[in-house]
Amino acid sequence: MIDSYTKQQIEKIAYELLKSSNALDKFPTPVDDIVAHADLLVATGVDLSKIETSFFKKLTLDVSKILSKVRGILDRKEKTIYLDLSQPPTRKNFVKLHEAGHHLLPWQKAVFDCVDNDQTLSHDVHEQFEEEANYFASTVLFQHDRFQAQMSKLDLSIGATISLAKTFGASNHATMRKFVEASAKRCALLVLEKHELAGNTALYKARDYFQSEKFTSSFGAIVWPDQLGYSWEFVKDYFHGRRMKTDGILTLTTETGEEEFEYHFFNTTYNGFVLIFPKRENKKSRITYIATTKKLS
Repeated sequence: MIDSYTKQQIEKIAYELLKSSNALDKFPTPVDDIVAHADLLVATGVDLSKIETSFFKKLTLDVSKILSKVRGILDRKEKTIYLDLSQPPTRKNFVKLHEAGHHLLPWQKAVFDCVDNDQTLSHDVHEQFEEEANYFASTVLFQHDRFQAQMSKLDLSIGATISLAKTFGASNHATMRKFVEASAKRCALLVLEKHELAGNTALYKARDYFQSEKFTSSFGAIVWPDQLGYSWEFVKDYFHGRRMKTDGILTLTTETGEEEFEYHFFNTTYNGFVLIFPKRENKKSRITYIATTKKLS
């Protein structure tokens, strides 16, 4: 976990980068301009999703430490970022800024090369440098306090998070997490991924789960089972290919007893997102946004 002093140092460096690159208040966040301003080059002729291990050996990297698919590499000597080009553009944006964090955070200068895969870029990462680079990437991508300013104009809804993702050029996953963690309201986010088939239905598992501070202070930490089956309404939504739902109701066992919550569901085909909040916690937005509800094929 990053201590408060280190967070402040990262935020200061991120803000100076945003300011000096003239990226503040430009939407979506001009990631390529920011990376170029940091004196880094993004390689376009190398796709990490297609290369062989000999490429890593050429960069003098320890291939034995690469536990899963590599998403990004920073070659410090050449000041070059290599990417898995099969990633969605929003994912590549985050990876570029993550690698830029390795380059710009002064106390990380001792690390000559950084290899990043799904493990190091996940929100559960425990390695200090990787967690710091993630925090740097998020702070830059969401433009420091600009995210809270934009968020304050919107209601508590899945549509609001989708709107913010488009505004900043971020992934839905990263934006929804940021939305919940920055919220002054009681809300939580459950991220589902398909697990395995069970007869004619499917079992799902929680890939990620986040709560706002106010949610935790009111209800404590919600503990989810290892597998989520068809008895859960949001699992039915996901299983039947529903794109979006904004009128869901579910009952959860909290530290204060059984509580009834509202939930919004959104299906990106890669993951199912369940935004959870108490009844009457929602308020109308001061602006209008449009989100698709087209059923997936």
